[in-house]
Amino acid sequence: MTATLIDGKALAARIRAEVAAEVAAFARPIGLATVLVGDDPASDVYIRMKHKATIEVGIQARDLRLPEDTSEGELLGLVTELNSDDAIDGILVQLPLPGQIDEGRVIRAVDPVKDVDGFHPFNAGLLLAGTPAHVPGTPLGVLALLDEYGVELEGADAVVIGRSDIVGKPVALLLLHRHATVTICHSRTRDLAAETARADVLVAAVGVPGIVTPSMVKPGATVIDVGINRTEEGLVGDVDPGVAEHAGLLTPVPGGVGPMTIAMLLRSTVRAARYRSKEVAHPAA
Repeated sequence: MTATLIDGKALAARIRAEVAAEVAAFARPIGLATVLVGDDPASDVYIRMKHKATIEVGIQARDLRLPEDTSEGELLGLVTELNSDDAIDGILVQLPLPGQIDEGRVIRAVDPVKDVDGFHPFNAGLLLAGTPAHVPGTPLGVLALLDEYGVELEGADAVVIGRSDIVGKPVALLLLHRHATVTICHSRTRDLAAETARADVLVAAVGVPGIVTPSMVKPGATVIDVGINRTEEGLVGDVDPGVAEHAGLLTPVPGGVGPMTIAMLLRSTVRAARYRSKEVAHPAA
């Protein structure tokens, strides 16, 4: 058996085209503000990619850069300004933030309706309740890929490796809401291989190169590799390449989940504009 590779680039391109059409047809300009504090190279790359994609679909992008020594108060003041700016529909504060800034406080300061990253506790609560508004882009991308390839989730055994607030927990909840039987594994799971070997759908999101080996995968399973790890050999995922000989479907790294994250962020920005224009009712309304 050789796995079919899931083409995240193709689906992401189609979603971007759909978003561009929605933006062009919207009654007013849609605006997204990105905020980067400091000069972390990886964060700079991510912001540039998001900024470029935003412009390409016709969303008005505001790229805000603050120095490394920016105080928490200064950043919170900027977030408050963006919350009240009618030209801004979505706000994205790039993480991680410098040590002098409390990330949780900044996340909580963003207007939940403009929180296109889906990190605000209010949005996390709506997802938990099964009435999601904004959901982090990577988990949304994972579900979109599963749907694109016709993966049956109802009744499926799904295992998620990783319990982060950004990927692991939201993915688990999205799968649960689709009636999968979900197990979350993490660094203290006693027998990881025993858990993963029974999974019909396996999502690896821990940032450990090759943590999922071929013997850990059920023959024919769908394996979603969220990991993006920079090594001397280049970018690698959390899944060993040999898994391709066991899985039925497998996301490559790069080219699998990665392109979907930005595509779903763009879609969330349009959703935020619809919420703000009262075109679509917000789940908490």
